[in-house]
Amino acid sequence: MQTIKAGIIGGAGYTAGELLRILINHPQVKIGFVHSKSNAGNFIYEVHDDLFGETDLKFSATFDSNVDVVFFCVAHGEAKKVVTEFSPSVKIIDLSQDHRIAADHSFVYGLPELNKEAIQNANYVANPGCFATAIQLALLPLAEAGLLNGEVYASCTTGSTGAGQSLTETSHFSWRQNNLSVYKAFMHQHLAEINQSLLQAQDNYSGNLYILPQRGSFTRGILACITLKSDKTLNELQVLFEDKYQDEPFVFLAPKNCHLKQVVNTNKCLLYLEKNEDDVMIVSVIDNLLKGASGQAVQNMNLMFGLPETTGLKLKPSAF
Repeated sequence: MQTIKAGIIGGAGYTAGELLRILINHPQVKIGFVHSKSNAGNFIYEVHDDLFGETDLKFSATFDSNVDVVFFCVAHGEAKKVVTEFSPSVKIIDLSQDHRIAADHSFVYGLPELNKEAIQNANYVANPGCFATAIQLALLPLAEAGLLNGEVYASCTTGSTGAGQSLTETSHFSWRQNNLSVYKAFMHQHLAEINQSLLQAQDNYSGNLYILPQRGSFTRGILACITLKSDKTLNELQVLFEDKYQDEPFVFLAPKNCHLKQVVNTNKCLLYLEKNEDDVMIVSVIDNLLKGASGQAVQNMNLMFGLPETTGLKLKPSAF
């Protein structure tokens, strides 16, 4: 059985903690190193205390180049600085936003439901953003059918873990609890990568997508409620979505309106369609730390190494 030796850079944050939880239990992965500038020499479970009893690994102060794949869980802007630390034979999966926009780099955009074949042949993959994943999976069937021809509105509510581990006013318990607010309206940083993918799927797509993000009073998950106009019947739209995702192991068309507890702690995306006259509503729910980050990163690793996509990712939702 193939053994993949993996390294993690930026090992102290939420995405790295979830990545470690998956990789420790992945049947074909051995963790080579977990790098953290601020925690070097400490046991991993001293930071990620949910991993107490799961591993005796310590954070390292240096990188180990003797690995097969490295996950970048660093702050935006930092990934570009460390790519050259590894030989071209080492596969890289970047969970930051540094390489998501196609430009002068060799990273493949890592949305498996859009770029599966390219990911399978890639050495470098840029993992999509969490909002971007939820919204793109809701819109790709329409884009591939050439049906995105007007304005699209995405009202998206995310949990506090989407803001990262650093304490800020709006992630503080006393501010976030029993509260709700809009932020970065129309200007969210994931808009560029979403528009890039939709244009890839539909070459005449005009880019009329408006994102309205909200901070929710919970820790994990994203619920995206997307509205647009279409003269297609509900049945025609459902068939379109079923055909698109019938062979995708993590995306499902739900028979009734879905909610976050169906996907939290999984790599799933659930989609639900509803229609009122010419108005279409698409609900998309994911776990922002898994399908929106670390779970999707492992899904990409599986594809890059020729493993079944679901390896190590058969996770039950925390439904109650």
